[in-house]
Amino acid sequence: MATGSGKGKAILFGEHFVVYGLPALAAGIASETTAVITRVRSFGWKLVDNRPAMPGYKEKKYEEQKVSIDNILKHLNIDPTETGFQIDLGGDLVCASGIGASAASCVAIARALSDEYSLGLDDDQINEAAYMGEMGYHGTPSGLDNTASTFGGLIWFVRDLNGGPPKFEKLKLGKAANLVIASTGLTASTKVVVGDVRKKKDADPDWFDSISSEYTQLVNDARAALIELNFDKVGTLMNNNHELLQQLTVSCKELDNLVAIARESGAIGAKMTGTGRGGNMIALAPDETTMDKIAEALKESGAAGVWTTSFGL
Repeated sequence: MATGSGKGKAILFGEHFVVYGLPALAAGIASETTAVITRVRSFGWKLVDNRPAMPGYKEKKYEEQKVSIDNILKHLNIDPTETGFQIDLGGDLVCASGIGASAASCVAIARALSDEYSLGLDDDQINEAAYMGEMGYHGTPSGLDNTASTFGGLIWFVRDLNGGPPKFEKLKLGKAANLVIASTGLTASTKVVVGDVRKKKDADPDWFDSISSEYTQLVNDARAALIELNFDKVGTLMNNNHELLQQLTVSCKELDNLVAIARESGAIGAKMTGTGRGGNMIALAPDETTMDKIAEALKESGAAGVWTTSFGL
């Protein structure tokens, strides 16, 4: 029997702007998925998925998950027809859109397989295997989610607009930051939302260039503030980033309402995270007591799901 784990992720800064080659900052959060590999007498592999999840998530992703696991096995040259095994997934990362659940499972499974088959894979090799697994879910993933899941800490990500590999820079903070994640329960098509932003950009390039310039300064300030552990400034910049995303029309009333409740309950900063027009928002808390207060207020407001975690280490 062997085990492995992978972290969830939250995009702190950079939604939509990253599409146009601007930097994004993502965090590998403390909440994680675990995988246990147990050899069995029968051939092939069997999955037992005990992860906590939003309603319908695991059922919707199951066919993609099978492709993902087969991709990892093929990449690692493991033939389950020669030796069967069972994969048990668990952990405290709630399966929901926008928090890297698929990447966390890929990293956890790759690490457990490396352990069980004595492959001795280092983190870079685990990341490669997890990327192959992510292809089962996303076709051609950016690599951001599996990198955050593998290494934790912060990931500074820049897309190469010429089609080359993206730039990843791994950062660590001196201490953990408290984070609340809340779901609207709504799911929007990333393709549609990204397409709408592109139409607005093409219709008014000067407007988009102005917003992009403001964002570029913001994300660089956020990187410096995070490294300096100036969380008050980080919170202010999160608020500013949310306003820019509102201008891009990718927020919605449900997200704006959760953001407002989090701020009123003591959050240093709060913003939508991910695609938008649904999905999740994140709130930075100054301490664990306030984090719990924010989470309770969001639950009482009717948020579809609320989780507390941390990031930075």
